[in-house]
Amino acid sequence: MASHSGIQKGPASQSLPVAALRKPRILVAACGCLGAAKFGQICCSFAEWAEVKAVATRAGLFFIDRATIPNGVQFYTDQDEMSSWSRLGDPILHVELRQWADIMLIAPLSANTLAKIAGGLCDNLLTCIIRAWDYTKPFFVAPSMHAFQWRNHFTEHHLMSLDELGIALIPPISTSHMGDHQTGAMASLSTIESAVKVYYETRMLLGSSNAKQEV
Repeated sequence: MASHSGIQKGPASQSLPVAALRKPRILVAACGCLGAAKFGQICCSFAEWAEVKAVATRAGLFFIDRATIPNGVQFYTDQDEMSSWSRLGDPILHVELRQWADIMLIAPLSANTLAKIAGGLCDNLLTCIIRAWDYTKPFFVAPSMHAFQWRNHFTEHHLMSLDELGIALIPPISTSHMGDHQTGAMASLSTIESAVKVYYETRMLLGSSNAKQEV
């Protein structure tokens, strides 16, 4: 499998449609894998400097302690997608979340949802958001899976599909188990936050510089 080290190319060439007088709006999502146990911490980190809304798949809920989701962060599941619509003309949740967000982050991203994104499947709230996403807006993923899954040929092909969409990869890290080093664990919380924050701050600086040049 090709090496995936460092933050992969993706949103660097995209614009960030964020109003300068408000915080960025970040949609944070979690899938069903061990990294989801840290989802509350991820939401807390981003909520310190951004408006945050959170989404989890049904499998992700198995690992997430809802009590760790910070107050003020709206948390959505598949049930909310179903219960929020009753007749033609009602708002559609996955469309509203897509329109609300300036940035999207999936941390952790499971092998299963990675495959769904690559195949264009949309059978739950999260994948419906992804299928409707505006890919001129930044989109980051931080995979979390067993090393055998990470090294699988399917994973390499699926990552190529994400790259074609302009999705930025925050690669998994190597961990040691009984002296055996294997890659597949989700990147550290600081690495994930830094990847998104540096991108946001860089785009804001570029936007400010361009505005000054036009004056």
